[in-house]
Amino acid sequence: VTNVTNFGAFIDIGVHQDGLVHISALSNTFVKDPREVVKAGDVVKVKVMEVDVPRKRIGLSMRLDDEPGEKTDGPKGGPRRAPKSNGGQNRQGNRGGQGAGMGSMGALLQEALKKK
Repeated sequence: VTNVTNFGAFIDIGVHQDGLVHISALSNTFVKDPREVVKAGDVVKVKVMEVDVPRKRIGLSMRLDDEPGEKTDGPKGGPRRAPKSNGGQNRQGNRGGQGAGMGSMGALLQEALKKK
C-alpha cells in the first residue's frame, strides 16, 4: 500500500502505475474509513478488476471472490439501498422524460438507451 485516501487505497503492483482499491472493494463488510482496513506500507493481496489504458488507471479489489468486470458498489451479499423516490419528478419538478429539467448528459444517456 503506497497511499490511503478517503476513497480507497493505492497499491504498488509492480508496473509503472499504482492501482486503486476503491473503498467499496476493500472488504466484504462496510468500510467507513479506508484507514480502518489498511495503512501505508501494508502488504495486501489484490485482484486486477479493470485496466483503463487511455486514462492510465488500474482498478483493483481486495475482495478476491470478485469477478473482473463486476461493479464494486458495496459489500457482497450486503443490503443495498434503493434510490430515493421523488414521486416521478426530477429536480425542477417536471414529470416525464425530456423536459426543461433534463440536461444534455441526461438527453445523451436517454438516446444511448434507446439504441440498445
